[in-house]
Amino acid sequence: MSGPLQGLKVLDLSRVLAGPWASQVLGDLGAEVWKIERPETGDDTRLWGPPFVQGPDGPSDAAYYLCANRNKRSIAIDFGMPEGAALVRRLAERADILVENFKTGALARYGLDYASLSAANPGLIYCSVTGFGQTGPYASRGGYDFLIQGMSGLMSVTGRPDDEPGAGPIKVGLPVSDLFTGLYAATSILAALHHRSATGEGQHIDCALLDSQVAVLVNQGMNHIVGGLTPGRLGNSHPNVVPYREFQTADGYVLVACGNDGQFRSLCALLNLPELAADPRFRDNVGRLRDRKELEAGLGAAIRQWTSADFFAAMEAGGVPGGPINRIDQILADPQVAARGLLKRMERSDGTPVTVIGYPSQLSRTPATYRIAPQTLGESTADVLASLGVDEAERATLREKGIIRDGR
Repeated sequence: MSGPLQGLKVLDLSRVLAGPWASQVLGDLGAEVWKIERPETGDDTRLWGPPFVQGPDGPSDAAYYLCANRNKRSIAIDFGMPEGAALVRRLAERADILVENFKTGALARYGLDYASLSAANPGLIYCSVTGFGQTGPYASRGGYDFLIQGMSGLMSVTGRPDDEPGAGPIKVGLPVSDLFTGLYAATSILAALHHRSATGEGQHIDCALLDSQVAVLVNQGMNHIVGGLTPGRLGNSHPNVVPYREFQTADGYVLVACGNDGQFRSLCALLNLPELAADPRFRDNVGRLRDRKELEAGLGAAIRQWTSADFFAAMEAGGVPGGPINRIDQILADPQVAARGLLKRMERSDGTPVTVIGYPSQLSRTPATYRIAPQTLGESTADVLASLGVDEAERATLREKGIIRDGR
């Protein structure tokens, strides 16, 4: 079995992260993904290291590339050249889905825009991923995750508040605007596939990093829309729920996340603080939010008497949600991650082992599959072009012109 999207073909013209993340989701679910890369350097992220994976001949591709490019066939074609653009158009005629993240309008000069390709392939689902979308005053701008985190308001609610040491806006430690957009793109593509199955019609999908990040402002955005509030930075505290933050222990830090009044009373019981549970100011979340500083000071003083391990155990026994602040190495070695099978060992065609972090949802009938380790640049060019009827003599001419790279 190769997944629920088996038989679908995805032409991936995207680079870096948002687009490749969407196409990797489709590949994990069984689609055949043709990743078009520049013959000389490939996807930019192949060089975004160290660290680099160590192959038989020394350092190869960067870890960054490996995170978003499994289950894809690397095809190195320069579509800036007419012969290369013609090859990509031929692939588009056979594709069900196309994903691209070029600046708005940039692909039209190569005949690779939606209008041109859908004329030859009306069922094509064409997904454009840009910083600001195909319309609006910012449509011509380039957009990067860091810029979007700032523009969208995300950084205004991320970081320590102004009255604490280390205050100031800060980006999230992962490129979340790219990742959210990639997930929205994949979701939209699946919706478009359902529409096509009913009508036979393809369509153009316009995904923007700014739109996606604004959409996931969620409760912070609604706090402003409903309450007229302008949320600010709260560090690790929650804007709507108390207590819901980190606390210092005798030997480190713990996270406490009380989502309802019963959990708060259980926390007070394990800390032997009946007076806080009985205080009418803290009886419900409205009061706890209003008088958060006094409440958290009392909780913090009690929690500092515990070691982290003892407090974790007490919270688990008492039904209080909480946990540690793990480093990356710790969570990747965590028994829960192992039990869920999130780390998948793959092998590149040259025998190099690669471990990837797998698809997170477990489908009981059609699980994700791991068929192709992230390929070397142009590894599948010859095979895919041969399927178009491009023979070795023609490929040799294209290689000599620098239009393709196929490992020969």
